[in-house]
Amino acid sequence: MNQSYPPPQETPPPSPYVGRAPGNRAVYRPYVTYVLIGICALVYVLQTITSYFPQYDITTALLKNNALIEQGQIWRLFTPMFLHGSILHIGINMYALFFIGRGLERFYGRWRYLGLFILSGFAGNVLSFMFSPYQSLGSSTAIFGLLGAEGVLIYQNREIFGPIARRALSQVIIVAVANLVIGLTPGIGIDIWGHIGGLVGGSLFAWFGGPLLHKQTVLTNLNVYDVRTRREIYRAGIAVCALFVFLATVVIFVRRG
Repeated sequence: MNQSYPPPQETPPPSPYVGRAPGNRAVYRPYVTYVLIGICALVYVLQTITSYFPQYDITTALLKNNALIEQGQIWRLFTPMFLHGSILHIGINMYALFFIGRGLERFYGRWRYLGLFILSGFAGNVLSFMFSPYQSLGSSTAIFGLLGAEGVLIYQNREIFGPIARRALSQVIIVAVANLVIGLTPGIGIDIWGHIGGLVGGSLFAWFGGPLLHKQTVLTNLNVYDVRTRREIYRAGIAVCALFVFLATVVIFVRRG
């Protein structure tokens, strides 16, 4: 979860991932998910160490801080997705990333999945920057984007997934809504706008650039393959990124003026 700093307690967002990837992706190894978890864990160790030296504290240097973003520290719209405020905080988020990300990465492939993660985190931080005055940090901006992308994947490929699609999609919606409602609870300190932004950004990219699966029968073999072209993927990524860059830029200019 993306939280105000210092972080409060919260409930993990599990994923109703539909199961093994179709076709020859069943043995896919989700290395990007493991690397992202490793990066977040390493960054948290560095946060803990540098917290004893205020002049070198990377948490203060990298978390979302509206005033400093307005002054030009644009990296703060990206870096908070790799920061966490406590063992419980990182544990919840890495559990969610492990549970959702492994299956999703099988369908997306490594580079598109990585782009989805970063774009979702960026979108979440932009919306938080627009509507929340509080400092915040956490991977849940990106994780909510993965959750939205999972729902889009199931919906757009419901004929491929068959009878399980409706149940899996219902579970994704329930999980997303439940966690958004939890974020609205007064005093809990969750960055609800970060979650919404990540969900919207990830869902938009997934709708226009996510996998579109088709079946193909060759002799006695049934193959499932993605017909989404690279051009469509790049266009979707650039368009969604441009949208949130535009929103952030407008807010910066308005607040400076």
